Amino acid sequence: MIKPYSESCDQNKAPILSVIQPVLSSLSSVLEIGSGTGQHAIYFAEKMPYLKWYTSDCRSYHEGINMWLADADQPNVIAPFELDVSASQWPDLEIDAVFTANSVHIMNQQDVVNLMSGVGRLLDEQGQLMIYGPFNYGGTYTSPSNERFDQWLKDRDPASGIKHFEEIVSLADKNGMRLISDYEMPANNRLLHFVKT
Repeated sequence: MIKPYSESCDQNKAPILSVIQPVLSSLSSVLEIGSGTGQHAIYFAEKMPYLKWYTSDCRSYHEGINMWLADADQPNVIAPFELDVSASQWPDLEIDAVFTANSVHIMNQQDVVNLMSGVGRLLDEQGQLMIYGPFNYGGTYTSPSNERFDQWLKDRDPASGIKHFEEIVSLADKNGMRLISDYEMPANNRLLHFVKT
């Protein structure tokens, strides 16, 4: 297998770090849901060596993530475990925060419900949740490129697509999490920061 590579991870890793690093500066452990290639995990763990960074994804991604981990030899990154929000048991972890990037828009609506309820159960009071990706606001796209991207997602999987900001906030609220900040990010993306109350 050739080591997987995501150009978007390379492009967005520094802007994401600038937002999440202050949030995570006093914490010790993060669960990344949907680690994908593993590039984000390696980069963020290197920049924040005080964090234990847990990787997770569906099993089909594990080989690629492990290739990145082997090459980086980053001691604070934990090898991936299987986490499929629609099927798997959630891990029994004591963590301070959950991070997920470019995952919500490829999920169907029930998967998003499962994601938010699972995170709500996993986090203790004052636990942090950060979600990166595109969102619709007021029922409309934030850019023509997001509209085209949403159509591409739906052509590939009709159940997927860009989710509505208001629905994410409502699901968070139902699971004991409150929106703290909504950061504007490059390429018409956002980073939503929630805290468990």
